[in-house]
Amino acid sequence: MNNGGQSAVKAVESHVRAFFEGHSVEAVIHEPGPERGEVPPDLRVLVVGPGPRGDGWAYVTAGCWAATEKDGHGLEFVMTAQVRDQRFIDLMAMIAHYHRGGHRLDLEHSLPIGEPWVPGSTCDHLLISLPHLHGPDLEHCPLPGGHARILWTLPVTAAEIEFRRRQGHEALEQLFDDAEIVPTDPFRTSAV
Repeated sequence: MNNGGQSAVKAVESHVRAFFEGHSVEAVIHEPGPERGEVPPDLRVLVVGPGPRGDGWAYVTAGCWAATEKDGHGLEFVMTAQVRDQRFIDLMAMIAHYHRGGHRLDLEHSLPIGEPWVPGSTCDHLLISLPHLHGPDLEHCPLPGGHARILWTLPVTAAEIEFRRRQGHEALEQLFDDAEIVPTDPFRTSAV
């Protein structure tokens, strides 16, 4: 990784640690297995434990920006869950690989996971959304010579993705609000 990429990873990690002050934050370097594709060099998944900002776990990429930035601007991703699990670290690495591999994710995009979010869950897709659980203070991450936007990867059902295709992203977000979904509940019922 070049110096700019290393600086960006450090800046993202610093930003996440400052935002989640009072939480434990562990930087996990993802080591892909032979069945996984290449992930961004030196990708880290920042694993944030429960604390003052919430009782759930957050998983934040640090290293996507360096692999795909354009004119100093790029993306990182956050996922929230009820527990700490290697599964979520692996999912964040999968998202980084997908994003880097020519599928350039962005706000309102989605991707299939290929299996349930967790065993028994009906959520088998991820929706890229604003980080509603954390707000713009996490979303906007200044970096040397640019910035990263940290977007939420929300687990959703295939029916919810189909609804979004027909009705639009805003309609789906409104449906989530109306249904008062708990976004960290892997066993929530589909809002559709």
